[in-house]
Amino acid sequence: MNLTELSTLMQNAGVAGAGGAGFPSYAKLNAAADTIILNCAECEPLLKLHRQVLAKYANEILATLTVIADAVEADNIIIAVKPHYKEAVDAVKAHLAAYPKARIGLLPEVYPAGDEVVTIYETTGRVVKPGALPITVGVTVFNVETVYNIYRALHEAAPVTDKYITITGAVKNPVTLKAPLGCTYGELIALAGGATVSDYKLVGGGPMTGRIVSESDVVTKTSNAIIVLPADHYVIRKKSSSIKIDMNRAMAACCQCHMCTDLCSRNLLGHPIEPHAFMRGAASGATKNVKPFLDTMFCSQCGICEMYACGQDLSPRTLIGEYKNGLRANGVKPDPNVQLAPVDPTRSGRLIPVERLTARLGLSEYDKPAPLASEDVKASSVKIMLGQCIGVPASAAVKVGDTVNAGDIVGAAAEGKLSMPVHASISGKVTEVTDKYVVIRA
Repeated sequence: MNLTELSTLMQNAGVAGAGGAGFPSYAKLNAAADTIILNCAECEPLLKLHRQVLAKYANEILATLTVIADAVEADNIIIAVKPHYKEAVDAVKAHLAAYPKARIGLLPEVYPAGDEVVTIYETTGRVVKPGALPITVGVTVFNVETVYNIYRALHEAAPVTDKYITITGAVKNPVTLKAPLGCTYGELIALAGGATVSDYKLVGGGPMTGRIVSESDVVTKTSNAIIVLPADHYVIRKKSSSIKIDMNRAMAACCQCHMCTDLCSRNLLGHPIEPHAFMRGAASGATKNVKPFLDTMFCSQCGICEMYACGQDLSPRTLIGEYKNGLRANGVKPDPNVQLAPVDPTRSGRLIPVERLTARLGLSEYDKPAPLASEDVKASSVKIMLGQCIGVPASAAVKVGDTVNAGDIVGAAAEGKLSMPVHASISGKVTEVTDKYVVIRA
């Protein structure tokens, strides 16, 4: 299969990055790549699904990576995985001999090893320049479930209609489920036995980069985890604070200890992001030197600065994110001529062990197995979001009263734009259509 054929198949199947921002995967295919990396770092505490999917479907995933590598004429495939994901590592090793382009690249047991820029450095020694894409160093990165979705599109003509998602934290039976797109988080929590505390809140995604969500929110192509935590838990408190209070606390308490910058994962690789300098300027109101403000564009939002490094319990990541969004809203783009500094020679001594991070976040008691369920989740009703990836959202392709089958297109991709269709995750009747979502009742 050539690059154009594979790209078309992936777009038609609606394959987006199964986690993070949900970049349309067809747009990543590029003949400039000499290396394809499978990202199985999954380094946020409590997340389980990617290592589980790799352990179960290692041969299928290796075969699909080979199809991708052949299509773009890449010579190397790297399975980036942590050593303690033993079942996944063993499953890959069992099939590796059949795929001569592939090798295992062991990642350190640190956070955020799953950041693309960090993953690329750890497995190839290449450093992506600030604001640049991985392809500029000849690399394309896909995560595990994304590649499995490509496999299903190739061999089963199956579009993306469901999502693996780990339900964990303060629940009776932590579990990883395969759920139809559009089912509610509340339904999945019930399938995990329900919450073990009466007053709780939910984090959608990882404890470091996720956000507060509700039980009525629905599964999308980028849903990786639902973490149930007591309402007064440290992680919930940090994610619930207001920007105004965060800024007032920074003005009152930031002592310029430099620790946020000393442990910044991107700064250690030579990127010019300096959280302490931003905090100094933002907290004092001094804008004569605009560089720390503009350099917020190079922040990965990993959260180390505010969830781990800061001894004053301040929120550099949140404030940087707010400022970064403001720059984007006003059309400001990263400076393409910014210089990359050498990798910090002390970097190896400043990496954050995941076990220590888990303890610091107060999550050790929730770090339990969340086994992959043997049966897929069934839903009586789903709310399919039309915007499930970066780019132009799909537009509704059905109307109220239509009958659809699972896999039918319910949202059409925008022609000539970075866009993908969305598909029905269950068979049934369309009961509601807006410019944001389509509701289907079985």
